[in-house]
Amino acid sequence: MISLAAASGIALVELGLALTPGPNMMYLVSRSISQGWRAGMTSLSGTAVGFVVYMAMANLGLAAVFVVVPWLFIALKVAGALYLIWLAYKTIRPGGKSPFETSALPRDSAGKLFRMGLVTNLLNPKVAILYLALIPQFIDPSAGGVVAQGFQLGVIQILVGVAVNGAIILAAGSVATFLRRKPAWIRWQKWVTGTILGAIGVKLAIDAPSPVVSG
Repeated sequence: MISLAAASGIALVELGLALTPGPNMMYLVSRSISQGWRAGMTSLSGTAVGFVVYMAMANLGLAAVFVVVPWLFIALKVAGALYLIWLAYKTIRPGGKSPFETSALPRDSAGKLFRMGLVTNLLNPKVAILYLALIPQFIDPSAGGVVAQGFQLGVIQILVGVAVNGAIILAAGSVATFLRRKPAWIRWQKWVTGTILGAIGVKLAIDAPSPVVSG
């Protein structure tokens, strides 16, 4: 059973990642603005399935690898911490395009929207790193049930990710109009997101040498 600290930690990490512009957000927002919120939700269902695929593959595979190669666990912790710090820098630095600055797209069928949401998520490097390097940070091997812990953390990540992206989809049109009128809010969002990711990354980097993850 995962601890409250581990559950809260992965929820904060996913919140920061979900609010950071990337392939998933770009695609979901562009579809919502050009084809309506229902199209965005259909795409999000494909994205959610992609999360489940990654969760199953990562947890079942990593559990066996950690037993055979214990040092890989610490290596993944370090890689995950450095990734969060790099992502925080990338988020805060000047430049870059807001996902709400989109252009008109042709209308797609529900099937294509689902498939594109799935494929976009499966090819998203943020999701791969999330499951391979970040979620293991919050697993405590001494508590036993490494696979069960991985699935519990994965479920929390999926729930937070779907909730955040769903809210973004519903608000996409209004947010795009608001940000065009008040661009200063884009800078505020970037600093808040970057600070969250950076703080968690620094904490995980400090804790990385420990062979047991406390969350």
